[in-house]
Amino acid sequence: MVRHILISAALVLTAALSGCGLSPQYLKPEPRLTGHIAAIGQGQQVTVQVSDARPSAVIGTRGGLYADSSTISVNGSAFIPRLQAETDAAVRMMGFTPMPTGANNPQLTLKLTELTYKASERNALAKEARLQAVYMLEVRNGSRRYNGRYAATLTQGYAKAPSEQTNTQWVSQVLSEGLQRVFKDPAVGQLLAQ
Repeated sequence: MVRHILISAALVLTAALSGCGLSPQYLKPEPRLTGHIAAIGQGQQVTVQVSDARPSAVIGTRGGLYADSSTISVNGSAFIPRLQAETDAAVRMMGFTPMPTGANNPQLTLKLTELTYKASERNALAKEARLQAVYMLEVRNGSRRYNGRYAATLTQGYAKAPSEQTNTQWVSQVLSEGLQRVFKDPAVGQLLAQ
């Protein structure tokens, strides 16, 4: 009888503790470019290269009692094809023709250098996630160069730990906002058009 009670207590304790842990998430965000971009090109070819230059796929943790096991990861292969397509679309909207290669073309190189997710507790009931995306851009046209750094942040409050779908939406949103900032910079199109 005592053994049965001890086993039951151990099972209840195990269930309670496992409820405090959050499982890892592997996100597949879809950055999107929206809004108007001024067209200043005349169809000139531009070599466009997009890459993930982050040191790690892990962008943060979901917090909780076992934060080390609640990592959030975004692999470059999960979003770089979409980011490349959106960057190519932006270059087209500016009036240029994006190309994957071309040594004599003007060059536009976009790198994602930072993507972070920080969960924090304001109190027992109110928590928030702060996300940041940082892009580095280099534009070259002949001997002229232009470098830019573009950051976007997003802060979201929540009571219950966000699902994988919710976190995917948030990461997509912050990546999209950063991309908007890149192509709202008038110096980018001006240098490509020279």
